Amino acid sequence: PDNRLLARQTPRRLEAEFVRDNALFVSGLMEAEVGGPSARPYQPEGYYAPLNFPLRTYKSDTDQRQYRRGLYTHWQRTFLHPMLANFDAPGREECLAQRSVSNTPQQALTLLNDPSFVEAARVAAQQLLQEQSDQDFENRLQVFFTKALARSPSTREVESLSPFFADRLEHYRSNPEDAFAFTSIGLSKTPENLDRAELAAWTALTRVIFNLNESIVRY
Repeated sequence: PDNRLLARQTPRRLEAEFVRDNALFVSGLMEAEVGGPSARPYQPEGYYAPLNFPLRTYKSDTDQRQYRRGLYTHWQRTFLHPMLANFDAPGREECLAQRSVSNTPQQALTLLNDPSFVEAARVAAQQLLQEQSDQDFENRLQVFFTKALARSPSTREVESLSPFFADRLEHYRSNPEDAFAFTSIGLSKTPENLDRAELAAWTALTRVIFNLNESIVRY
């Protein structure tokens, strides 16, 4: 009762840099190089438009530097990368002893729509389909839950995700152009031998799991 016999800690969200790192690591995309110049991950076009004297442009990296850890992300003073800003990274204009922690809709939208997270979800789905090609839906779900969350899915989660997957698969089978567009986001190549509709449906599902509280919170 007094927490004297077992180790414990208060749950807390991962720091901004580690939120993206976690998705890259789970998907196998992370570039482990240590040191070197700053990396420039995907960033919304025109984000630097208000900057003047001089006008600045931003070109995201088109090689493995795209997948470097958040620690190496280019840091523009007063115009912090929007993903880092959404997850409360400090602006570095002054020393900050402790970061604030917020919970906002923009964070969920970032996890759903930022190209880095969509690509990570797609690559994770690719690996799942390639490595578990002979497994059914529930076995694949078990494998990915273990990899991403270090636990098995609950019965309620299986019952919830199964119709979601079936709905997405039906949609992408009926709209192959949507499946192709969705699975073409990011620099990494999509294997030609995979069923695009199935890959898109699994990408939608892995994206949901990347959005779970457990994916961005330390317990």
